[in-house]
Amino acid sequence: MESSEKLYGRGPQEVLAHIMNSVIEIAETSDLKKLLYLFSDMAHKLVPADRCTVWVYDSQRQVLCSEVADGVEKIETPSSRGISSHAFNFGTPVIVNDPYNDKRFNPLTDQQTGYKTRNILAIPLKNASGEAVGVFQALNKQGGENFTENDLNMLLLVTVYLAREIDAALLREEIESTQREIIYTLAETGEMRSKETGNHVKRVAEYCSFIAKEVGLSEKQQNIIKVSSPLHDIGKVAIPDAVLLKPGKFDSHERKVMETHAVLGYDMLKHSRRVILNAAATIALGHHEKWDGTGYPKALKGEQIHLYSRITAVADVFDALVSDRCYKKAWPFEKIVGLFKEESGKHFDPTLAAVFLDNKDQFKAIREKYSDEL
Repeated sequence: MESSEKLYGRGPQEVLAHIMNSVIEIAETSDLKKLLYLFSDMAHKLVPADRCTVWVYDSQRQVLCSEVADGVEKIETPSSRGISSHAFNFGTPVIVNDPYNDKRFNPLTDQQTGYKTRNILAIPLKNASGEAVGVFQALNKQGGENFTENDLNMLLLVTVYLAREIDAALLREEIESTQREIIYTLAETGEMRSKETGNHVKRVAEYCSFIAKEVGLSEKQQNIIKVSSPLHDIGKVAIPDAVLLKPGKFDSHERKVMETHAVLGYDMLKHSRRVILNAAATIALGHHEKWDGTGYPKALKGEQIHLYSRITAVADVFDALVSDRCYKKAWPFEKIVGLFKEESGKHFDPTLAAVFLDNKDQFKAIREKYSDEL
């Protein structure tokens, strides 16, 4: 996709080619933030404005939030004030070339940002049902010119498409958010039964996401392991209290009973067709396997163990050691570091152990952010 030149004033074939290239790139992303940036970049080239902002409506708080805003931090504006709010509420595009003499204009944003608005073009973004979900806003046409109907028509070509994509992305986010909430609730219920804090699963999720990023996994894979790893110990819900809550060491029989939680968790999750729950099943089964083949339940070795399970093993062991449990006190941090050095290539994938050892401060920060005290 072009990124340097404006397309304003070029022939219709060049403009159409740019729109088609941009639409293809937009269609290939499912991330709302990236989608909005792609559209903002496309609009910037079609109409030479100083600033472009994509506002998305937050129905719970009844405000427009600037999900993409050139040159400023994220800001909010009441859905009842301002030119863009007027376009949103009435569902019609607005061009204002003298905003300070327009009673609909809200100067508060200029006061907050130190920016001087000279003219505004605002287009409501409507979903397939005709309901406004946000607003595209262009500020201060370059060259000291006024916005025109031609500018509006140029942007109308793509705002209809953007609105549908925003609506679909918001629906995906809602579904994914609900899925995450269900998974965390289920995982925290399991942790509560074993007298652990629900923050353990939050920390494991954050450690796993961090490690996944450090070893170069895609954003999609980072999200998958972040959302699925909290279910690593879900099989413990089927372990008898006499074993699960026993203080001190297990005897050989109790140890075997406890170790069945890996297979039990896998059996609970393995039939799902959902990517997240499939990953959770894999992690539940494999997070107690060891790099040298001495783990359980299958004594897998090295890369026979799924990468998600190897990552979760690092995260889970670190958090178990740094936390008080019913059977032990938290270890000193330096003792944990020593264990990871010793167990690199034995318990842990050496590449992943190195990620922990090279980023100890980040692990500490995650631990503090989601501390049990909080």
